[in-house]
Amino acid sequence: MTRPALLALSGALALAACDSADPEPVPVPLNVQTAADVEADPTSGRDPNTGAPVANDQFTLYDLDTGEVVLSSSEGDPAVRAADSTGTAWDIGLKGTTVILNGGTSGPGSVRGRLLEATPFAGLAEAPAEGYLVDGENECPAVQTPGGSFPGTPYVVCTGSGNGWYTYADGVVTPVPGRTLVLQTSEGDYAKFRVLSYYRGNPSEPGGEGRYYTFEYVVQPDGSRDFDATAAL
Repeated sequence: MTRPALLALSGALALAACDSADPEPVPVPLNVQTAADVEADPTSGRDPNTGAPVANDQFTLYDLDTGEVVLSSSEGDPAVRAADSTGTAWDIGLKGTTVILNGGTSGPGSVRGRLLEATPFAGLAEAPAEGYLVDGENECPAVQTPGGSFPGTPYVVCTGSGNGWYTYADGVVTPVPGRTLVLQTSEGDYAKFRVLSYYRGNPSEPGGEGRYYTFEYVVQPDGSRDFDATAAL
C-alpha cells in the first residue's frame, strides 16, 4: 500500500473511532414526585367514654426511592407489621401529625435528616453537606397542649404545633410555609420532602377528614446533593 493510501486509511479509522466514542452524559432534569392521600392512622370515630380519637395507633411506612407504601397503618396483622417495620425498605413513617425516619430510635435503617426552617422546597437546589441527625439525637422544644406542657420527642422532625412541619389552631393542621425536610434515604440517596396537606383530597383550605397526607419529594439517585438534575441513567 502506498504512503498516501496508508495515511488516508489511518485518517478514516481515526474518524470512525471518534464517531464511535461514547458521548458525554447529558444531565437529566429531576421530576418532583407527589403522593396523594397517604393514610397516617386515620380515626374511625371517638371513644364514647373519653372522647379520644379511635385509631390503630400504627405508622404508615413509605419508601421514597420506589415511591411506594411499604406498610399501611391499617395493616393489623402483628406478623406482617413485625416483618415490614423492622427492615430497611422504608424511609419515612407517618402517624397523625408525627413523622419518623428509619434510623436511630425509630428503626433499624440509616436514614438521617434535617428540617430546614426557612428554605422553600422549590428553591432548594442542593442538599446541605452536614447537620443531619437520626431520630433520638435531636433536641426538641416542649409540646404545648390545652392539657399542659410535655417534653418534646427527639425526632428529626419535632412534634407539637410550630415545632416541626405544621401548626395547629382552631382544630386545623396547617403546614408551615418554607419548611423542607432533607434526608438521606435507606439507599443513601439525598432527597427533599414537604407536606402539602393533612386532609383527604388535598382541599384548597385546610380542614376535613384528617390524617391523610399529600406530600411532594425529589430523590437524587446518582449520589450527589443536586436536586435539579441527575447523571444516573
